[in-house]
Amino acid sequence: MEKFTCKIANQIDLVNYLEILGHEPSKIKNQDHWYLSPLRNENTPSFKVNQKLNLWYDHGLGKGGNVVDFGIEYFRCTVSEFLQLLNGSSISSGISLSLKNDNRQYPNPKIADEKKGNLTDKIVIVDVHTLENRVLMSYLDNRSISQEIARQHCKEVDFCLNNRKHTAIGFENISGGYELRNEYFKGSSSPKDITFIDTQAKSVVVFEGFFDYLSYKMMNQKSVNLQTNFLILNSLSFFKKSLQLMEKHERVDLYLDRDTGGIKCTNEVLQRDSIKYIDQSFLYDQKKDLNQWLNEPRQIKKSQNFRRSI
Repeated sequence: MEKFTCKIANQIDLVNYLEILGHEPSKIKNQDHWYLSPLRNENTPSFKVNQKLNLWYDHGLGKGGNVVDFGIEYFRCTVSEFLQLLNGSSISSGISLSLKNDNRQYPNPKIADEKKGNLTDKIVIVDVHTLENRVLMSYLDNRSISQEIARQHCKEVDFCLNNRKHTAIGFENISGGYELRNEYFKGSSSPKDITFIDTQAKSVVVFEGFFDYLSYKMMNQKSVNLQTNFLILNSLSFFKKSLQLMEKHERVDLYLDRDTGGIKCTNEVLQRDSIKYIDQSFLYDQKKDLNQWLNEPRQIKKSQNFRRSI
């Protein structure tokens, strides 16, 4: 197979590539495919791919572009790292079959507009066991999470999607579903729900995703006397539904993403009660989230002495 360059990568059929990554359109109108954004959490599809132009635009982020632009946003990497990922990826053979053909026949709009099944309906958990996979361990290391911390809070999950077997880091929610992550996949099994870790404390720390929770654990490894509950939303769509649970605590520390949705939810509860709710995202105000901040090489030493503000 020919080695991926920017020119070749931008010929990848983006709709097909999103399907390989586990994302399916919520609706299709002519050549426009609308998705729940793969770059952030949302309830209403605002991520559009025009299949004819092979370009994307995320209305919530105000960003868009070609396939390479999407790749560096999705994997949080440089152009060269994305091309390296494509060239070394186990799914590259599938990608090569999806290169754009300008003379291709597009789906019949009537058929394309029919309701699609949810991604979570197609994920079948095959096995759950202790984290051992070397590739997953390398992925964790690349995101500055130790094997010890990961094994304490996550599992290795084998699952099937579209008749293909995959292995991912699994983070369980209160309903028995799993958030699933590896270097090439980001999704979740059904049922989708929050994760609540109850230590009978009067305070709760709230995260949007489980990698931020693991980052917090990395930062507080020496804080043996830290007593708090933990709420991992697993999707920002659960924020309002979790307000009743948050309200039961005397203190709520918020570590939400520094994007439009996360900032909006944070500001809403601060206006509601600025004593109970504490915005801790100032720590990573120049980054998207806590894990991205932790993953900065210059931040590692600082993070070892991290403490919540009181």
